[in-house]
Amino acid sequence: MYLNPSHSSTDAAVAAQIVREQPLASLITTDDDGLPQVSHLPMHLVVDDQGAWTLLAHMARANPQWRQLQARPQALVTFLGPNAYMSPAVYVDPARVPTWSYVAVHCRVRARLIDPQDLAAKDELLKALIGDHEPAYAMQWRSLDAAFQQRMLSAIVAFELAVESWQCAVKLNQHRPEAHTAMHDRYARGTGAEPALARWMEQLGMVPATRQGA
Repeated sequence: MYLNPSHSSTDAAVAAQIVREQPLASLITTDDDGLPQVSHLPMHLVVDDQGAWTLLAHMARANPQWRQLQARPQALVTFLGPNAYMSPAVYVDPARVPTWSYVAVHCRVRARLIDPQDLAAKDELLKALIGDHEPAYAMQWRSLDAAFQQRMLSAIVAFELAVESWQCAVKLNQHRPEAHTAMHDRYARGTGAEPALARWMEQLGMVPATRQGA
């Protein structure tokens, strides 16, 4: 993605935070005609001792995109975090224009499909996703009839996505420090994703500590 240097972050902890807080990813592949195909899938991030990333995910077997991953393992995964409009009213200088603030991570990945017959491996992957969102459901899943579990596991294709590189955008008007206080105040009092953007400004040290949480 295009990255203005002032909006680019190379901090792996920041990028990983975005991925974990916004796990619904867009998986982008190409079909046999070279046209882009997209699925929106929750993903689980694993970071090993060397800092390498792997994303775990699955899709319905009826979704033809897994065959694209099988034929062309390289793909793109994007995560879009909180985002919101920002009015030029935050600037003292009236010769300004509106903007849109956001945080996002793009990952170039290489896919490895899990053997469709390896139900245990698929079950383990599912448990990682369940652990992110509803750990208590794991007990309910184990209590279900074995035949039902097998049918459900057979109906999905699970895969690992080894992250070969990533980019992280944190676009919060870092290059306009004169507007940070007014911008933070508007977001902190706002609705939807706006308070989350105010918290990102605080985390990145864009507003004085005395204003954090204002």
